[in-house]
Amino acid sequence: MKFLLIGDIVGSGGVEYLKTHLNSIRNMNGIDFVVANAENSSNVGKGISKEAYETMYSCGVDIFTMGNHTYNNKDVYSLFDQDCPIIRPANLPSVNQGEGYITVDIFGTKITVINLMGRVFMNDLIDCPFKKADEIIEKVKDETDIILVDFHAEATSEKLAMGFYLDGRVSAVFGTHTHVQTADQRVLENGTAYITDLGMTGCKNSVLGVKKEIIIKKFLSGVNQYHSVDNDSISLNGAIVDIDQSTGKATNIELVNME
Repeated sequence: MKFLLIGDIVGSGGVEYLKTHLNSIRNMNGIDFVVANAENSSNVGKGISKEAYETMYSCGVDIFTMGNHTYNNKDVYSLFDQDCPIIRPANLPSVNQGEGYITVDIFGTKITVINLMGRVFMNDLIDCPFKKADEIIEKVKDETDIILVDFHAEATSEKLAMGFYLDGRVSAVFGTHTHVQTADQRVLENGTAYITDLGMTGCKNSVLGVKKEIIIKKFLSGVNQYHSVDNDSISLNGAIVDIDQSTGKATNIELVNME
């Protein structure tokens, strides 16, 4: 099976890009399943809105993962209530609304997607993502064929450690959050596809999706600025992973960069 993993979708520009191009990308590459990180997909670049979700789901995203901005748009609560295919980091405290993983059946193959969040440079009050991964994998391993893990984290070291820790136990570990695509995609020794960060689906001439002038001013002045998403010159970053559904092992991973 072929899986398209899409890096953090930023603002209305990223959403509109998927609306225009995702169907053709799926057809052109023979994609069976799409996972996208949507924690920045609202118009203001934080959280997910009902409108953004409906647009992206209707154009071909199968599962949405989130991150540290999960609850920045109140629409997410009603989307969780409606059992939309949106998951939030599983290692957030259990008092938070939403589920941290989801299992779906596609063409007779059961696919589990897990969302985890890192602690280094992010939130050291959340549960250990490594132990939470162990817990979920133990629950689902006998009932699923393929396991995909979105590790929403800042530190390269934490992401690499997770990749090696889960190698051979899941089909793919892909990093999100930094919005900068890394060039270290590979299939690890025991059959897990890995990349440190998928990148973003947003303005290529911005600073992580925000208008570059705003961020430059912040660095020059030392004063925080109001962020405004840049919706021009959109590019899609991600990866395509081939997985043998009979073994759950990845056979190939390649970068995706489209404008």
